[in-house]
Amino acid sequence: MAKRTAEGEPIIIKKYANRRLYNTDTSSYITLDDLAKMVRDNVDFQVVDAKTGDDITHTILTQIIVEEESQGGQQMLPVSFLRDLISMYGNSMQSMMPSYLEASMANFRKNREQLQAAFAKGIEANPLAKMAEANLKMMQNAAEAFIPATRRNVDNAKKDADGELAEMRKQMAAMQKKLDELSK
Repeated sequence: MAKRTAEGEPIIIKKYANRRLYNTDTSSYITLDDLAKMVRDNVDFQVVDAKTGDDITHTILTQIIVEEESQGGQQMLPVSFLRDLISMYGNSMQSMMPSYLEASMANFRKNREQLQAAFAKGIEANPLAKMAEANLKMMQNAAEAFIPATRRNVDNAKKDADGELAEMRKQMAAMQKKLDELSK
């Protein structure tokens, strides 16, 4: 998307009375889906009423959320959250909600980025894998504490298996030697 706006300035989207949206940056009509894609691509824009010049970005973004929630797939906003949100309107806490929700979303984005970075580094750097490894070691230690012979039994079983394998190899070598003698 070519940008004609000054760096740091939001793209202006004009909404006309016929409900059409006009992107002044690309000189083309767009849809709510196009605006949703711009949001996902971190493109800064402002929607203004073409007749009055009023900023209606909030209303349009809310409309995008309503469309996303009503389309066939899985809904993101649980009914209980929507009820709680609606109950905040007119409540003494209403003025605090915008900053609280912004801070919560910023924290969520930060956590998501950290988790993505951990996965990018690989399983060894992944905090979830480290936690699983630590939990496994803790369970093994607990098993040894409650059943002290556990470690010894595992070590003894390994030695026994190694011994049996060595014995089988000796027997196979002896049989091979007898077969070689018979075939002469």
